Amino acid sequence: MSEPPVDVSPAPAAGGTVASVYVDVPLAHLDQLFDYRIPEEYAEQVTPGIKVRVRFAGRLVDAYVMAVGEQSEHEGKLATIERVVSAQPVLTEETAALFRAVADRWAGMFIDVARLGVPPRNAGAEKTAERECPAYSPPSPAYWDVYSPGFLTALAQRRGVRAVWSALPGEDWPRRLAEAAAATAAAGHGAVLVAPDVKDVARIAAELDDLVGGDGYVELHAGLGPQARYRRFLKCLRGEVRIAVGTRSAVYAPVADLGLIAIWDDGDDLYDEPRAPYPHTRDVAVLRAHRTGSSAIIGASTQSVAATSLVRRGWARPLRAPLTTVRERMPRVIASGDDVFLKSDEAAHTARMPTVAIQAARRAVEADLPVLVQVPRRGYLPSLACLRCHTPARCRHCGGPLALHSADDEFGFCRWCGKSATGWSCVVCGANRFRASIIGARRTAEEIGRMLPGVPVVQSAGDHVKPAIDPGARLVICTPGAEPVVDGGYGAVLLLDGWALLSRAELSAPEEALRRWMNAAALARSNADGGRVVVMAPGAVPTVQALVRWDAPWLAEREYDERAALRFPPTVRMASLVGDPSAIESATGAGLPGSAEILGPVEDPRSPGLERILVRTPLSDGDELARALRVAKATRSAKKASDKLTVKLDPTELL
Repeated sequence: MSEPPVDVSPAPAAGGTVASVYVDVPLAHLDQLFDYRIPEEYAEQVTPGIKVRVRFAGRLVDAYVMAVGEQSEHEGKLATIERVVSAQPVLTEETAALFRAVADRWAGMFIDVARLGVPPRNAGAEKTAERECPAYSPPSPAYWDVYSPGFLTALAQRRGVRAVWSALPGEDWPRRLAEAAAATAAAGHGAVLVAPDVKDVARIAAELDDLVGGDGYVELHAGLGPQARYRRFLKCLRGEVRIAVGTRSAVYAPVADLGLIAIWDDGDDLYDEPRAPYPHTRDVAVLRAHRTGSSAIIGASTQSVAATSLVRRGWARPLRAPLTTVRERMPRVIASGDDVFLKSDEAAHTARMPTVAIQAARRAVEADLPVLVQVPRRGYLPSLACLRCHTPARCRHCGGPLALHSADDEFGFCRWCGKSATGWSCVVCGANRFRASIIGARRTAEEIGRMLPGVPVVQSAGDHVKPAIDPGARLVICTPGAEPVVDGGYGAVLLLDGWALLSRAELSAPEEALRRWMNAAALARSNADGGRVVVMAPGAVPTVQALVRWDAPWLAEREYDERAALRFPPTVRMASLVGDPSAIESATGAGLPGSAEILGPVEDPRSPGLERILVRTPLSDGDELARALRVAKATRSAKKASDKLTVKLDPTELL
């Protein structure tokens, strides 16, 4: 243990107790417990889990009390706690241990994880009177029995069920998750439900309103005001509710006696934590379920490779409906690039809207059903290329991608620096005219509106996402993740520009394309009810085959095997180090596991002037890799190193 700060004030009265605390300072080498003397006036208030103010290196800083005792290993005089911020504990024994485990696994600091899991204090919220936890009633198990008879009973009995759930096409997944939480709460256990965004949280909350009432759960997300967010956090902490639902940070919700933690659509990039130590929400959920022995549901319309890894390693089991039920529920899925359509429409493999797609849309509109059109990007023409040689058009000032605002935009602009592209010419062939390499949602709305005149057009993208629409004939143009729901489902779902998703230079391109497609296709009516899904891509591509057969686990298994052969995550543990060459050299100079393999360095494409390396080890050495990098960060911190270094374990972007 490092030397604690020395108090120069008079010695405290004899008989005072000692508090072990984590101080809120952003220095890796100080990520350890320090002992402070508790003044007599605070003896009754200082308990594990509260926040206090202490003097550290001459400054007053916040600190979390982790333990209280009568002894200290430090032989010198201890500094004294200056004051108690609040007598309300904000950490439980379980969440404090979770924060430490997350910090260790991702080579981070306890304080950084606490910032993710504990919202800022609001004194007004603390004054709200406590209420008793309401009674919960168990829901009907009928819908879950389609997947596995007795599943809700197993949750209620806290058997530690771990399921990778492949939801049926058209499944009311918010209702299913709410039922799982209600069954758990009715048995006296806590439940945490995590969804990618506020729109999804609202859908789950609406179902919880019906099943457990508004007093039976809390929502937790950044869109709430400071007082509302902290008040709801306290309701979990005080045991006033047993169910919490929210976005990323809700995975840390301090519900008592955790019996279930569930995450929906775990492949969504909104679960990539942008703040240190950068833990992925799914991985935190798995870690928490493992530590507490609670049940876990990793659910989606598709299946991620990471979830497949949990099944392969025996930690979780697949939860799927029988194949006959899947076929009854799924829409008819058509790949426009199949030979049968190319014979009747020679332009089908190059046309953005081939005949088969237009026919599906018209058939739906004639039946007074809505049509969903998913495009990869919002905007008008969000990506341009040279008309002659197809080289991507780049800004001559900063190298960023060029785009067009609208049909009236003559010169284009840079999406990075915002400058006009007046006078642009191709660096390869010298031509000075653009073509669209990707067509955005607004331009798509114009094109399809002309094909189906008189049909209302609705856009859902960017800052104007529509959670739901009314039934009836209309065209809904959306970007991935912004698909509105509609009672009865869509008559047709058109998935445009399939190549734009499949050709991305990312390790996760196939599974991400399928995730986006299946999330949209799941909103279509069944084949028996006339539902059609048309994907603009050739049917021979494995990702398209998985969509046509509605068999996401097959693609995930295939991708897992390919990554295992190439030694890529999740079959290995990997870390990304970005920084100055000197910083990278010092961090990898010693202490890495003997099995560690270093890939690079290369110039980091997102940070000009900095280098990037990847370090990978077998999964069995993953904890050792995290420890080594944590020690390296602490050593640099102690030496006050000024060169830049960012360490991320389990990065989602590798290429």
